[in-house]
Amino acid sequence: MGALTHESLVEYLLEEAYEVAETIETAGGDAELQSELGDVLLQVVLHARLAEERGAFDLGDVAAGLTAKMIRRNPHVFRPDGSLQDSFPATVEEIVLKWDAVKKAEKPERGHVFDGVPAALPALARAQKLLDRAERANPAPAAGQTAAGTAARVPATEEELGDMLFGIVAGARAAGLDAERALRGALRRFQDGRGSLPPAQ
Repeated sequence: MGALTHESLVEYLLEEAYEVAETIETAGGDAELQSELGDVLLQVVLHARLAEERGAFDLGDVAAGLTAKMIRRNPHVFRPDGSLQDSFPATVEEIVLKWDAVKKAEKPERGHVFDGVPAALPALARAQKLLDRAERANPAPAAGQTAAGTAARVPATEEELGDMLFGIVAGARAAGLDAERALRGALRRFQDGRGSLPPAQ
């Protein structure tokens, strides 16, 4: 194995994160979850160690930065000194509004609601995230519509939805189409404001 770099470790960080998700989604049990979380933590430690060798930061800096961010972004939970507030917001909506306001103040360079959504996300995950952002920016779409203007007719369960999505991918494959690439294109058009996703059939 060659010298470790941040770039050479990216695939392992992503793989370990997906393994945590799979363990959770398949009810792999606490022992398996503990092991998989340890594998993710190892990736964090490795990246921090590489940065330390460059003189950039170390694992202690990562932990301190995370602590400061959690205190800063959750004023409804923490006082500036890190102690807990005496009372908390009554609703999730209030919490989200406070979180969004703090994040916006932290990153004023993000001028658009879609800024900061990772381009490397798989297309379905990216679609979900973009729609979440669009809905939060425009929380009152027309009845029966999402913020993207898409008719919200979907199956009643995630199992049925999974079967539908799998069928769409199978049909696309049979027709010589790439479903992931097609969805990435639709997301680019949506982000660019050149259209929305078509109504469900």
